[in-house]
Amino acid sequence: MIQKNYEELEMKDDFMFGKVMENRELCRELLQTLLGITIDAITYPEKQKPIAITSEGRSVRLDVYVQDDNATVYDAEMQQGTRRDERSRELPKRSRYYQGMIDLNLLERGVPYQDLQKCYIIFICTFDPFGKGRHRYTFQNQCEEEPDLRLSDQSVKIFFNTKGTADDVSDEVRKLLAYLDTKMISSDLTKRLDQEVEKARHNEMWRREYMKTILHDMEVREEGKREGREEGREEMLKIMVQTCRSLGATKELLISKVCKEFSYTPEQAQECVDKYWE
Repeated sequence: MIQKNYEELEMKDDFMFGKVMENRELCRELLQTLLGITIDAITYPEKQKPIAITSEGRSVRLDVYVQDDNATVYDAEMQQGTRRDERSRELPKRSRYYQGMIDLNLLERGVPYQDLQKCYIIFICTFDPFGKGRHRYTFQNQCEEEPDLRLSDQSVKIFFNTKGTADDVSDEVRKLLAYLDTKMISSDLTKRLDQEVEKARHNEMWRREYMKTILHDMEVREEGKREGREEGREEMLKIMVQTCRSLGATKELLISKVCKEFSYTPEQAQECVDKYWE
């Protein structure tokens, strides 16, 4: 994936989205506009991002994680793309994972499970995640046999589509989604968001943080590739040893072959052959 220069970042880039949403009032207004509800005030929980349940477990880094004065929790995530692809297929399970991590984080902070707050998981997508042309797809748990019966677990998952064509949201939501998609300014909120983006582009501390984030992501990807190569090599060695042995090859012949194929020393090759011989 080609990384943008810091000066090129837009509101739809998750790093910029997260930074602009540090403006408390803009974040409140954006959530209020998208959800069509009244939010008097928001706060940023101390354990914000990333959320890690254990040092060994997988953590999740949230773009925006806030709660309002009624203790309702909001997680908002930007998802870029140009078409309905692999990202669309993984979003439902990603939303489930985020919900679980947030709930576990709240429980870890001492909240009894019966007192878990209402939680909105929001994905703002620059592609149609479900291919139905809607601007908004809202999911809540309900009974299949009794469609009017809701589970009432206070968990809501909403997927917004900046490229929607249906007449299913307010003008303000449509203008906001259009701005996120194309940078078109057509309302007071989109004007102030754009001004905040421009202001953020001149924040040297955030610029340095962005560069550190890119370098860290590159290191993680390179480590993943290295581990993948190691796993692939181990698998190839195992297959080679077991196949050659089944064909009657001797250990000496195999050791010579492993040295040649993998540029190993005789000692390294001996160790590999012994490991997979049985």
